[in-house]
Amino acid sequence: MQNNILPSWNETPIKKTIIEFLGKITKENSPEFIPVKDRIAVFDNDGTLWTEQPLQVQVLYCLDRMRVLGDKDPGLVETQPLKGFYERDLKMISSMTKEDLFTFLLTTLDGNTPEDYRNLVLEWFKNAVHPKFKFSYYNTAFKPQIELLRYLEANGFKNFIVSGGGIDFMRTIGERIYELPEYQIIGSSIKTKVEYDGTIPIVKRDQLLNSFDDREEKINNINLHIGKKPVLAFGNSDGDLAMIRYTLSNGGLGFILHHDDDVREVAYDRNFRLSPLNEGLDVAEKEGINIVSMKNDWKEIFSVNS
Repeated sequence: MQNNILPSWNETPIKKTIIEFLGKITKENSPEFIPVKDRIAVFDNDGTLWTEQPLQVQVLYCLDRMRVLGDKDPGLVETQPLKGFYERDLKMISSMTKEDLFTFLLTTLDGNTPEDYRNLVLEWFKNAVHPKFKFSYYNTAFKPQIELLRYLEANGFKNFIVSGGGIDFMRTIGERIYELPEYQIIGSSIKTKVEYDGTIPIVKRDQLLNSFDDREEKINNINLHIGKKPVLAFGNSDGDLAMIRYTLSNGGLGFILHHDDDVREVAYDRNFRLSPLNEGLDVAEKEGINIVSMKNDWKEIFSVNS
């Protein structure tokens, strides 16, 4: 029974498409059979696997962290954009481009080593509560997507997150939220350098942008870190379109999550300046991209308070 598969998904053509695709590619005598070694799925994170409203979770972390740092050293937050983050000036933050915003997030905050930074993030996650949904950020992942990750794994897939979010930020919580190991998480990164404590090499964060993992850069990073074209890709914005097209060129399936549920989550697409969905909506039907309606295709949104 399909009801036992992806139970948080409604019985719509989208769910049928997913189930039928996996049925074809996992059947050895099928002309569409794909060997296990080639079953690669890639997912954006912000807005695709967990909520990104009113701002991406990493931005909300940065707002809280800048308040801590600014209270300790007021001179640190006298100039923009540090001042705007300290004062929680959402208008100023929303006026930034996505690349400028994430460059700021990646290169400004403290954490001398990746381990130092991740400990700060973990400490924040312990008590932080989402401003809209009023539960832990650990619970802001979308339940249907967690089910999809497990369903794909049960059918021989290896899932990767390929996101514009910071790689160290996502790797900190990726295993607990998504049950994905660190090496299956790809994101925007800063440059690092190696210093020695005696004979022990230590990785240090260099506070310079290395890669902004958005648009075509997602393809470069898939090639660099995975080395195979995906056969399933899932995004939610125009920043994911190149990755989805790359997957379609391999005979795979592409999905865009449309945030059209203003009751259980937030309804937005073209109007979200930081990460809009414009071109994706315009070309989806023509290019064979599946639009997933949060409102119509999902029975539940979150594991709690859905």
